[in-house]
Amino acid sequence: MMHTAKQEALEAIQRLPDEVDTEEMIYRLYVLENIRRGRQDAAEGQTESAEDVIKDIQSW
Repeated sequence: MMHTAKQEALEAIQRLPDEVDTEEMIYRLYVLENIRRGRQDAAEGQTESAEDVIKDIQSW
């Protein structure tokens, strides 16, 4: 079963402790969105090799 972004966000928030603050909730949703995007990119073959990433970092 495919979950919508809204369902995933609600489930992530529900797993947090009741005393969590808004900043932490927003951060968790941000991380989940970046994971989702990374998985989508990987599924579409839009990835870079580790070697290419290292070369990019070394050029900074």
